[in-house]
Amino acid sequence: MTAVHVQRGVRVLPESEWKRLEREHEHQVDAWTAGRRARAPRGERHPVDDFLWTYYSHRPSRLRRWHPGAGVVLAGAAAAPRTGWRWYRAVDGGVAMDVDGFLAARGDLVRSVRDLLAATAGRPAQLGCFGLHEWAMVYGLRPGQQRHEDWPLRLTQRETDAVVESQPVRCTHFDAFRFFTPPARGLNSVQPSRAGQVELEQPGCLHAAMDLYKLSYKLTPAAPSALVRRCFTLAREARELDMRASPYDLSTLGLSPVPVETPAGRAQYVAGQRGFSERGQVLRGELLGVCDRLLKPA
Repeated sequence: MTAVHVQRGVRVLPESEWKRLEREHEHQVDAWTAGRRARAPRGERHPVDDFLWTYYSHRPSRLRRWHPGAGVVLAGAAAAPRTGWRWYRAVDGGVAMDVDGFLAARGDLVRSVRDLLAATAGRPAQLGCFGLHEWAMVYGLRPGQQRHEDWPLRLTQRETDAVVESQPVRCTHFDAFRFFTPPARGLNSVQPSRAGQVELEQPGCLHAAMDLYKLSYKLTPAAPSALVRRCFTLAREARELDMRASPYDLSTLGLSPVPVETPAGRAQYVAGQRGFSERGQVLRGELLGVCDRLLKPA
């Protein structure tokens, strides 16, 4: 193998090693997309599995493309085609990410992602929302107006509305709040906005945990695919709790409800929420590390 001349602190992966990591990554992503690929010809939808592919803009083909992350050289001739990929460049004996080119194009994005991550990580987790955002999205609607029209409500509309009215609504996440029905927005303790996201985002929010996946793929290819996969896994599991705690009856999918209209259900939700918050803070710290290494002067 030709010698690779790189700066100190840069990791060099032999071809046999990075090819193995690439295969393992592709196999995992193929397994994640199998259900969606099987449902598509039948016109079937799944409120948990499809969420990661419809709500977020990262296509399965992009997630399937493996990246080692910034500061890694892929050695060997097999890496050569990557020089045609955006933000990759040839080095002596291998291929590496073009950090300078990435920052020139996306430096402002990296800084905004870092600001959001740091602000969220620095706040205590708020665990008192009980997942009522999904309930607020159907509050006061007539039959047939629900966002997930394929799935019936577990309770009657009147009972569903009563749950929203009986509990404080404390949603801090704009991308959940913006789907509230107009009468539900006035019940929320705060009025989130896109401009105020950095001031309100907090680590106890299930949607803030899910959005770590979005932030990780925005940092691609600087963020290693192994980290992006972990963010995806967290988002997928958090979405399951999100929908189990929703007002929808998903029993035909094998998803038992977390009945947040009861004290036991709220306790169950908070326990899950706390776990996702703790896992999210670990991933948030790793994503901050990616940003800081990118932005650190050479």
